Amino acid sequence: MEGSLGNAGAIIGGGVALVVLITLMWLVPLKLWIAAKAASAGVGMMTMVAMKLRRVPPDVIVNARIAAVKAGLDLNINELESHFLANGNVNSVVSALISADKAAMDLNFQRAAAIDLAGRNVFEAVQMSVNPRVIETPKMSAVAKDGIQLLAIARVTVRANLDRLVGGAGEQTVLARVGEGVVSTIGSAENYAAVLENPDMISKSVLSRGLDAGTAFEILSVDIADVDVGQNIGAKLQTEQAEADKQVAQAKAEARRALAVAVEQENHAKIADMRSKLVEAEAEVPRAMAGALLAGNLGVMDYFNMKNVVADTDMRKSLGEPTPDGSGAA
Repeated sequence: MEGSLGNAGAIIGGGVALVVLITLMWLVPLKLWIAAKAASAGVGMMTMVAMKLRRVPPDVIVNARIAAVKAGLDLNINELESHFLANGNVNSVVSALISADKAAMDLNFQRAAAIDLAGRNVFEAVQMSVNPRVIETPKMSAVAKDGIQLLAIARVTVRANLDRLVGGAGEQTVLARVGEGVVSTIGSAENYAAVLENPDMISKSVLSRGLDAGTAFEILSVDIADVDVGQNIGAKLQTEQAEADKQVAQAKAEARRALAVAVEQENHAKIADMRSKLVEAEAEVPRAMAGALLAGNLGVMDYFNMKNVVADTDMRKSLGEPTPDGSGAA
């Protein structure tokens, strides 16, 4: 009985020891600890255990420290761990520090971490400081004073400014400012030929404006890659203005014509009304004459004398009218 209890205790003890061994192997990455020791970038086992408990992957932190130590940088393990816990990219920061050190650039861990946490790729920024980048603007349209349109493309050589990466404007701002400078310079030229003869005038004018102020970059040069002649905007605008003036004049003339037609129609209506009243009045003449005859106010001889006067008047009128050949009556 005692033997059976002893065997059961040994089995339980062996199981507990196995669990403890597996737990230690999970908590302490032995291979990583050995690699750090071999690279003279030793990290204590308890430090690695603490990383595991804080849910920080030891391989990320330790490998980054090994790379830094091999490059001659002594980075604090706590700073690397803190940067990881702040959702930073530890590998990018360490790579940037190594590149900056080899290029003799003044970049410390705090600034590199701040740039990384600001959302910028600090490693690319260091590379861009060493090797400037060329960014090309889209084709820009501008009009000289003589009305000729010019289409220009500029290539801007920029270098990252590490001091202004945090809070500095990006590439889109640089392109917008350069485009504004190009359009303004072309617009101030007397004629398009002057721009085609001296395209460097655009570069000099744009560079003198200090367009990189407040941005994360330093503009090294602005080169005009291509200038094409577009449309004659001035003539086109004049043509459109003339057409608009023509339409306005036509509208005013149509309004005057409509007014004249209305006045003429009104006059015709008045004349028609007068004629109708004249006809009515003439219709009353026979009645008046008949009444005068009946009342004795008009004699028969007076009536015939009046008829003779009317006939004589009609004859004189007919004699005064021109003949069909254009001459007067004989």
